[in-house]
Amino acid sequence: MTPREDQNRRLLRARDAMDRDYASELDIPSLARVALMSPAHFSRQFAATFGETPHRYLQRRRIERAMTLLRDHDRSVTEVALAVGYDSLGTFSRTFRRVTGRTPSDFRDEAPIAAPGCVVSRWTRPSSFGEAPPPPAP
Repeated sequence: MTPREDQNRRLLRARDAMDRDYASELDIPSLARVALMSPAHFSRQFAATFGETPHRYLQRRRIERAMTLLRDHDRSVTEVALAVGYDSLGTFSRTFRRVTGRTPSDFRDEAPIAAPGCVVSRWTRPSSFGEAPPPPAP
């Protein structure tokens, strides 16, 4: 195994930890320990390998899960925010709007898409920040 392959395996291990424990309080030092790297080196290498910072990746994973919960369950927006790891409804709503271009309530109120669940998940999955369409003018 080359050093690059070893590094990528360790970064994937940290990303898997984020995917598995997205609702927990995760910080860079603990994720860096999973990847057996210093926190600064972990942040730089994660961004270089996956194209986004660890923080942004974790936020996107949380918003993806929130989208599923809002679409498929009758939980309140506050309950969804807490379930995906946000302590503050305001922070959750701002992040949700920045990622998707809609508020959580607007997202829930939209008519469901008539397609298989896997297609809907892929279609509505936010790929990164800044790509959501601007909100409609009032």
